[in-house]
Amino acid sequence: MAPSGTIAASGLSKAPPAARVDWVDYAKGICIIMVVMMHSVLGVELAAGETGFMHVLVAFAKPFRMPDFFLISGLFLPLVIDRDWRTYLDRKVVHFAYFYVVWVTIQFGFKAPAFAAETSWREAGLLYLESFIEPFGTLWFIYLLPVFFVVTKLTRQVPPLAIWLIGAALETARATTGWTAIDEFCARFVYFYSGYLFAPYVFALSDRARNHPAWALVVLAAWALVNGGLVAIGASEWKIVSLLLGFAGACAIITMGTLLARIQWLNFLRFCGEHSIVIYLAFFLPMAATRTLLLRTGIITDIGTVSLIVTVVGVIGSLAVWQAALRLGAHFLFERPDAFWIAPKKARPVLQAAE
Repeated sequence: MAPSGTIAASGLSKAPPAARVDWVDYAKGICIIMVVMMHSVLGVELAAGETGFMHVLVAFAKPFRMPDFFLISGLFLPLVIDRDWRTYLDRKVVHFAYFYVVWVTIQFGFKAPAFAAETSWREAGLLYLESFIEPFGTLWFIYLLPVFFVVTKLTRQVPPLAIWLIGAALETARATTGWTAIDEFCARFVYFYSGYLFAPYVFALSDRARNHPAWALVVLAAWALVNGGLVAIGASEWKIVSLLLGFAGACAIITMGTLLARIQWLNFLRFCGEHSIVIYLAFFLPMAATRTLLLRTGIITDIGTVSLIVTVVGVIGSLAVWQAALRLGAHFLFERPDAFWIAPKKARPVLQAAE
């Protein structure tokens, strides 16, 4: 670890896998809150049939919300990609598959009665089985991560530039097969692979931002104006432009995370980043309950305010669900039991997004 708290770019490959990096946690915290905000705001607006002021924030974040999350998810892959296949599959496939199965079952359990009322319990059961082919609800991110990890390891002998160009071409192609796994793979793999391939440059960018905060703020302001302007005129959806905005936004989030880590502000963001997958798994429960309560009671009429409250409750409520589960002995919801390890167990079994 460098004195500043970042892993030196030149020594990334030698850094211990267990090391936590301050700005990465801040950046992941920003990412996961944006994800919760998107689902909360769009869900409220769909149910209410109108939009509020939070819609602007969701639109602003759309070009980079998932690109930065995937780029950061690939950032530490150089540290572990040389592991034997058994260990690699345990950490990068079985790990996420376990939590997908657990939480898709939980989510489906809440929604199954409504599905059965519309069709039948048989159809609801088939829909549950289908969720292992077509990612269900908000869980497509952890469905896709293991695919990215495996594809990246399998293609190690292929020239990296060729893989990157294929990934960029897939993003630009805008695949619309109707299968989430394929469409999102095409749209997101280039960012994950870039995190893996360009990790030393990402850490170098963070170091520059930490050492030159004034210039970093100027660049962030310029980026915000360009990103916001392109979103406003609809150009952010154009081919190539969307790819560039995805990378620009990822760099911006990395810079923000670095500056926040430098001054140690908004430590709640860092905490959220450390537990980003916990939030990702559990936020749908408090989010949906709060949305239903507020819209049905009509106690708050402003849709933007409702969306903001639902977002906040989604984040804080998911952490509350996590703590309640641990206190009640339901560790299996957030910690993989011994029976589901296929390689020697590592020291810290708590769910982590990246090693």
